[in-house]
Amino acid sequence: MSISSTSRTRLRLLQIAILILFGVVIARLVQIQILDSQKYREIAQRQYQAKIVLPAIRGSIYDRNGIVIASNSMIVSLAADPMLASEDVRSIANTFSKIFGKPKQYYLQKLHSDSRFVWLERKVNGNFLRKINVKHIEGLVVLQEPKRLYYHEQLAGQLIGCTDIDNKGIAGVELAFDAQLRGKDGYVVFQRDGLGRARPSVDYPRQDPINGHGIVLTIDLNLQAIAEKELKKGIEKNKAEGGIVILLQPKTGEVLALAQYPSINSNDFGDYNLADQKLRAVTDLFEPGSLFKIVTASAALEHDMVTLQKEFFAENGVYVVSAAGGKGRKITDMHKYGWLTFQEAMEVSSNIVMAKVSDLIGSERFYRMSRNYGFGVATNVGFPGEVKGVLKKPVEWSGTTLNSLSFGYEVGVTPIQIAVAYAAVANNGMLMKPYIFAREQAAMGQTVWEAQPEKIRNVISESTAQTLKGLFEGVVERGTGAPAKIPGVRIAGKTGTSRKYIEGRYETGTYTASFVGFFPVEDPQIVCLVMMDNPRGDNYTGGTTSAPVFRAIAEQLLNYIHLFKPIAPMAHVSNNSIPERDLPPKNVHRYRITEEKKARAFEAHSIPDVRGYSVRRAITVLTVGKFQPIVNGSGTVVSQIPTAGQPATEGMKITLVCQPKAVSTLTAR
Repeated sequence: MSISSTSRTRLRLLQIAILILFGVVIARLVQIQILDSQKYREIAQRQYQAKIVLPAIRGSIYDRNGIVIASNSMIVSLAADPMLASEDVRSIANTFSKIFGKPKQYYLQKLHSDSRFVWLERKVNGNFLRKINVKHIEGLVVLQEPKRLYYHEQLAGQLIGCTDIDNKGIAGVELAFDAQLRGKDGYVVFQRDGLGRARPSVDYPRQDPINGHGIVLTIDLNLQAIAEKELKKGIEKNKAEGGIVILLQPKTGEVLALAQYPSINSNDFGDYNLADQKLRAVTDLFEPGSLFKIVTASAALEHDMVTLQKEFFAENGVYVVSAAGGKGRKITDMHKYGWLTFQEAMEVSSNIVMAKVSDLIGSERFYRMSRNYGFGVATNVGFPGEVKGVLKKPVEWSGTTLNSLSFGYEVGVTPIQIAVAYAAVANNGMLMKPYIFAREQAAMGQTVWEAQPEKIRNVISESTAQTLKGLFEGVVERGTGAPAKIPGVRIAGKTGTSRKYIEGRYETGTYTASFVGFFPVEDPQIVCLVMMDNPRGDNYTGGTTSAPVFRAIAEQLLNYIHLFKPIAPMAHVSNNSIPERDLPPKNVHRYRITEEKKARAFEAHSIPDVRGYSVRRAITVLTVGKFQPIVNGSGTVVSQIPTAGQPATEGMKITLVCQPKAVSTLTAR
């Protein structure tokens, strides 16, 4: 009886265990097939599907005349599906290690990944494919990707910036307008057949990439080249550590050139140190020295504190200002002067006279004029990393701050702020917002957004502006700015020399030497700022170092036929082509060479032969020769229209038909 009872108990326990096990199986099936069905469906799909990104083509960057600055070239990238390549991982690692010079372990680590898609090499020369037997390596994927190309090498490197390996903007214009340029990547889903071969399927989703928009800058590459060339010559002559040139159109605020030395090549942007990568015209502060006398003179004239003929005693070169607490401040001039009119004081750049004038102006009026010119406020020129400068409020001033400010100390400004301030005087007192972004356009050529000149405020009256123009013209005609003088051209300008403030004190023998001017005075078209960092030698002042660079630039700009041309309209072009541009400017200034003279000077030229050249080299040759290159395709020039040797005229359009070197198409196995 007891045995039978025990057997029944065991049987019941077995039945219960079977029911529990069955229940667990049912619950697991419910979880897999119902609750987590999507998860396991995705896992299954990954066994026979692969999703590959289709990169968008980044939009091109153009100058105001339609010259391409940055564009794209298709280049090869190599990836793998580790699951399909599992039997060949060592062979792949050995092959890639020999070709690309990296350790085998580098590739083995990638190929042992759980992912179904890993990059092995990004953006390499297509010639490497000749050394890899792609068709016989399971799981190897060969993709063509766009690579950023900068056609003008050292020209405007800090301004244009660069992209990273994924074509994302990380510096300069590339960063500032990355959202517009980048576009949106697409993708394609590949289905694997029974043999593991990957093929695109119409039954699986595909999203085509949306290419980025083009960006047209206000920059004129020809003016940029002139500015960089003359800046480099001036820096080498004066043994300076670096320098900046800014060219502005005062009536609109358009930035025509932003030159910097040492220059950098955007194609190798990462090879340069961080200090040289910065666009110092907007990121760095300096004490402007006598350039800041624009504020002193403006406030004094606007509030009728002085007349041009009002006389001040210049203390024979040394002036001690008393301050609270018994401490005094010694103010000096470079030369000893006695009585000077206000006009003369500006021409010889007397710090002592400006200090005395600032006492007449007072702190509140002086501060308000400084702010009205835009000091202490970012210009919002449209470039990343811009700083607003340092302008203390009057409540923070010491007993000598007002006098120091009158000749440009105890204030921090950016070069772009100085250029914009002098542009306001050139523009009859109206301060304009500076800008470098002219237009955004879609792939088919439609204008998406276009910048318009933007007035900020009237800083001074038109009559005060006219008086200041006369003051600054006197600086060039008779004063410290005489080295900027060009016979027959009315130029207004101001020199500045400031001792550098380093680690809490002013260093002897270290200076910032500057000159800013505009021309022609009767109808100003160009504002040009030249700044040198620490010129070495006996002649370290702005007048002796930077003013000659201004003159060299201005002499070339006077003869530049496209100087005052509006930004060119852009036609629809292919991704790798250069837009057409209008040639004849509507107005030619009387100081420039006429169309007829230039045409006669050009008659001796003939169309050069650029067949066989790379696109970059062909563009450079034609641009220097004053032709308009129009590019169809990419790679190497295979033909040109018109053909070489024919008579040429300036501005002639030369169509370049280009073809890339043979590169294998996308392969996925």
